[in-house]
Amino acid sequence: MREEFINAIKSKRDAFRLELSDETVDRLADYYDLVQEHNPILHLVGPCSPEEFATRHILESLTLLNHLPEGARFADIGPGAGLPSIPCLIAREDLRAVLIESKEKKSAFLLTAIQALKIEERAEIVTRQFSEIKKPIEVQFVTCRALDKFTEKIRALTKWSGKSTLLFFGGPTLGYEMRKFGVKFKELLMPASERRFLFVGSYTPLAQDHRSTGRR
Repeated sequence: MREEFINAIKSKRDAFRLELSDETVDRLADYYDLVQEHNPILHLVGPCSPEEFATRHILESLTLLNHLPEGARFADIGPGAGLPSIPCLIAREDLRAVLIESKEKKSAFLLTAIQALKIEERAEIVTRQFSEIKKPIEVQFVTCRALDKFTEKIRALTKWSGKSTLLFFGGPTLGYEMRKFGVKFKELLMPASERRFLFVGSYTPLAQDHRSTGRR
């Protein structure tokens, strides 16, 4: 399965406009092995082939790299298995991330993974709901890929993110909800997909937000 995963990454990376060294691909395969080892108990990702994992989970996550400048620090909300943050941290040693995961067992896996992959100095794990903490002041970008009830939490999450650039993965429904709550964004269709996008945007408070808080 590892070899199938590696071959899929190498054969499809050009379609995603990604330059990945053989060393990086091998480390991504180490991460894949970790997820497969823990998945039967923790249900980190849904059942999928090595090729689908490579495409849907890894390469799609790595499209984030085109929007993160050198030295960027970002928050990953509800990363579960560590997506999209861990692949990005593997591929770019200049990045730092705060992984905010409320489920204790998944948070424990994330700690195991960052230690095994030797990226623990650039990754902080926070076992809380994002709404229970303040956004770290140094975070310039906020990403989210598979948060439970994502569309229902868009308003709270965009307000929590403040002036940080939003990098959200999802389908047309997510885009609709973002637009409804004042998020201005561009949508980038994932290669070989018709309904999965990376939404790159920023939050602009609507007039109704000001009225609801008593501000003028």
